[in-house]
Amino acid sequence: MTIDTRAETNMETTTTGTGTAGGNGGTERLVPLPDGGHLCTESFGDPAHRPLLLISGLSASMDWWDAGFCRALATGGRLVIRYDHRDTGASRTDPPGEPSYTGRDMAEDVLRVLDAYDADRAHLAGVSAGGGIAQTVALEWPERVASLSLLSTSPAVPLAPGRSVEDAGLPTSSPEIEELFGNPPPDPDWNDADAVTDHLVEQERIFAGAGFDEGWTRRIARQVVARSVDPASSGNHWNLTDGDPLAAGRTLADLRTPTVVLHGDADPFFRPEHGEALAEAVPDARFVPLEGVGHQFPPPAAWGVVVAEILRVTG
Repeated sequence: MTIDTRAETNMETTTTGTGTAGGNGGTERLVPLPDGGHLCTESFGDPAHRPLLLISGLSASMDWWDAGFCRALATGGRLVIRYDHRDTGASRTDPPGEPSYTGRDMAEDVLRVLDAYDADRAHLAGVSAGGGIAQTVALEWPERVASLSLLSTSPAVPLAPGRSVEDAGLPTSSPEIEELFGNPPPDPDWNDADAVTDHLVEQERIFAGAGFDEGWTRRIARQVVARSVDPASSGNHWNLTDGDPLAAGRTLADLRTPTVVLHGDADPFFRPEHGEALAEAVPDARFVPLEGVGHQFPPPAAWGVVVAEILRVTG
């Protein structure tokens, strides 16, 4: 099955000096969705270069892919594209608790963004659930994916024929993470920007663990709040149905895409064994541990290693 969204993408472009992406030196592009609204995207670098699409995790806007990180990748000769998932940042937003789309729609949004940039093939980099999206897109539409960079994520499909993810016996999350999901803190006042910022920072503190950088995290959290149509709606991602299944019957052993797996050695959500199992299952994948990094987007302290490895696999 294929999807062709080119007919839907009459793009509107602005420069981010005045656009909703916040003046980070990239170029903003709004990608229309077939059922109304748009996805907000931003690119860095030379449009003549092969695109590298950055895919965020659940409930995360593109701001967490720091603009400085994007520029470092662009300097290496890539057209770096980041985007807001539905219900995050400046993209189409449904009322809290009422998502009108499925998990499959979020995966197909990857193709919508690539089509908007006239990219027949692109490199994909995904963090956490974004890494799961990247895996399924590469299996469902392999002709569209030039390489995979999978960060802080876990196998999204069976490891091999007859070998499920459960067969790997991967460890569960830390007690702190289990407590967060089992006994979550009360929601902030979503109309109070400072309260929402504090809420995001405290959540990141738990997920990042040893890799937590409060100054950097608070700066990004402020950007998220300032740019979001409705920060409360980002929680809709946790209530999605899968929709029509992607990559049905396929396994990680079927991937023939150059792949690097980057995983924090202090990840309390997907313990490092998740990344190791992923790299072992994908043919010829490279596993790179990130010292002192938790479950998080690449923090500045890890940029040197992460940028070098992504440029290597996308080269």
